[in-house]
Parts: sequence; structure tokens; C-alpha cells
Amino acid sequence: MTSLKKIKTNWSTAVSDKVFLYCLLIGLTISGAIVVTQPIFYRFLEARNGLVLNDILLGSIEPANVSVPIFILIWGMVFLGVARSLFTPRIFLNYMTGFILVTFMRMICLSLVPLNAPIGIVELKDPLTDVFYGGTFITKDLFFSGHTATLVLLFLSFEKRNDKIFAGIAAVLVAALLLVQHVHYTIDVMAAPFFSWIGFKAGQKLLSFIRFKFHVGLLPAQ
Repeated sequence: MTSLKKIKTNWSTAVSDKVFLYCLLIGLTISGAIVVTQPIFYRFLEARNGLVLNDILLGSIEPANVSVPIFILIWGMVFLGVARSLFTPRIFLNYMTGFILVTFMRMICLSLVPLNAPIGIVELKDPLTDVFYGGTFITKDLFFSGHTATLVLLFLSFEKRNDKIFAGIAAVLVAALLLVQHVHYTIDVMAAPFFSWIGFKAGQKLLSFIRFKFHVGLLPAQ
């Protein structure tokens, strides 16, 4: 079986399950709403005054522009996630569910913990994620780190051991590079894995509940 045929077969099998299809469509709709509304939310954050934390670790690091390696690591893992999802639809559904829940948690945390940008912040250039920020550089999208959370979510969603290793290494490197660029406080990147784990596990519980509720196999095998 060719790769293209396998992709078509796996996704045809997945969406033939009505519960899987409904969850997918609802998830895509919510994700689309997040993309549309995020610039408004981030403009609110940017206009608000907050605290500047005394971050000892960050203060010991000389700021530098490392946007390129951050961009390569994040989007390299995202593209790997897309490739794996093409062959295994459940990876996409699992990640999307976790992403939605983590995004909601971030919005709550960002609303409750007003922070100003770290001293020495260097503009992070990422033309792909700029769509979430409305095409402008946002400095107060801080607690907790969305970049780190994205990679941890991918780590949790991947099923192959090597994929998890790559995503884990990428998450650690990006967390470190974000500190080098001073776009996050230390607590931002340290808290991200915890919230990602909570979001992913909560997503799994939600999908398991739906499977039980409808007595059908929501996540079909490969």
C-alpha cells in the first residue's frame, strides 16, 4: 500500500466514525475561533500594566536574538506532528483536544497574572505564529510559555519513542533559548510542562468519557 493510499484509508476509516467526525469538527471550529479571537486578547494584555519580576537566572543571561533556531525547532516538530497525524488520525485529535484546553488555561493564567516584559527582551520573529498576535510583537504573553507548551503537547501526543525523544529535546532547547532571548521569565517556561500535562490528560479523560458515553470506538486503530 502506498503512503498516499494509506493516509486516505486511515482518515476515511476515522471520519466514518460519526463520533470521531463530530469531535474533529467541533475541535476545528473551536481552534478556528481561537485563531480569530487571540489577537484581540493579546491586544488587551499588551495594553495592561503588570509586574516586572526579579528573575535571578534571567538576569545572569546576556540577551541575544535566537529567533531562527527557535523557529526551526518549533516548526520542525510541528511538521513532524502533521506528518504523523496524516497516518494516525488519533494523534491529531489528541493533540488538538489538548491544545484547546491548554489555550483556555493560558488565557486564564494570563488574565490572572499580569506581567510586564522581562528586562532586555529581544523581539522574537516568527512569521507563522505572528498570525495569533495580529502581526505585531507581543511582549506580555508571558505566564505560561505557549512555545514550550506546544512542544510538550507534541511530546505527549507522539506515539513513537524516537518522536518523543526529538520533541523532548526540542522542548528543553526552546525553553532555554526563550530565556536567552529574554522573551519569558524562568517561571514561564518551568510552568509550561505542568499545564501541558494537565491539558493533555484532561483531554484524554474527555475523549474517554465520550467513547464511554456513546459506546463506540472514538479513536480507530491505524
